[in-house]
Amino acid sequence: MRQIVLDTETTGLETSDGHRVIEIGCVELINRRLSGRHFHQYINPQREVDPGAMEVHGISNEFLQDKPLFSAIADEFLEFIKGAELIIHNAPFDIGFLDYELSLESERRAAPMPTVESLCGVIDTLVMARRKHPGQRNTLDALCTRYDVDNSSRDLHGALLDSEILADVYLAMTGGQTALTLQSENREGGEQSNWVTGEIVRVQRAGLSLPVVPANAEESQAHEAYLDLLDNKSDGALWRRLDESLT
Repeated sequence: MRQIVLDTETTGLETSDGHRVIEIGCVELINRRLSGRHFHQYINPQREVDPGAMEVHGISNEFLQDKPLFSAIADEFLEFIKGAELIIHNAPFDIGFLDYELSLESERRAAPMPTVESLCGVIDTLVMARRKHPGQRNTLDALCTRYDVDNSSRDLHGALLDSEILADVYLAMTGGQTALTLQSENREGGEQSNWVTGEIVRVQRAGLSLPVVPANAEESQAHEAYLDLLDNKSDGALWRRLDESLT
C-alpha cells in the first residue's frame, strides 16, 4: 500500500483571487512505514505573497524569485503522486490549489492536464479527526498534543515539515485495532464465531464446570480506562461494539 502525505503553502487563501502554490511537500508511506522518499519543491508563483500568508509560513517574495515555475516541476510532481493514496489535512484547500495550478498548465500547454483526484485517492485527516473528536479543536497542532506527536520544531508552517508531522499524526490516529478478528471454535461441531460481528457460539464441554469470577470495582474501572484508550486510537473498542450488538 503506497500512501503520500502531502501539504502545500500558498501566496494566499483563494484561487479566485489569483493566489498560487509556493511550496509542495510530500513524504511516502509504504505499508504504513516511512520509506525515506519524499518530494519537496519551492515554486516561483509569479505574483506577490500576501503579508498575512507570509506571517504563517515565513516564505518571502525575495526567497522565491529564483525558484522554478510550477510548469517546470509539474510532471515530476504528478509522477511522484500517481497511483498513491494522498493523506492531506483539509484536503479541499490543497487539492483546490493544485488543480488550479494544473488548469493553468493546461492552458499554457494547450493540452489537458489531469486533476489530482483522477490520479489518486484522498484521505482528509481533518474530516477523520472531526469524526473521531467532535466538538474539539482538530488543527494539526491540536492533534499533535492529543496524540503526543513532537511538533517542537514547528515555529512556522512549512510544507515538508508539516507533511512529516502529519504522517506521524495519521499513523497515531489509525494505529489502533485495524484488523482484529477473534474467533472461537466449537471443536465438536467445527463451527466458528467471529467476535467482530458479535456472533457468539457457546462451547459445551461434557463434565466440565468452571467457576465464574466477576471483576471487582477496581478491575472494572481499569478495564473501562483501557477501552477509552482503544476508542481514542481506533474506530471504537471491540468490546464496546460487542456490548452494543448484544443489548
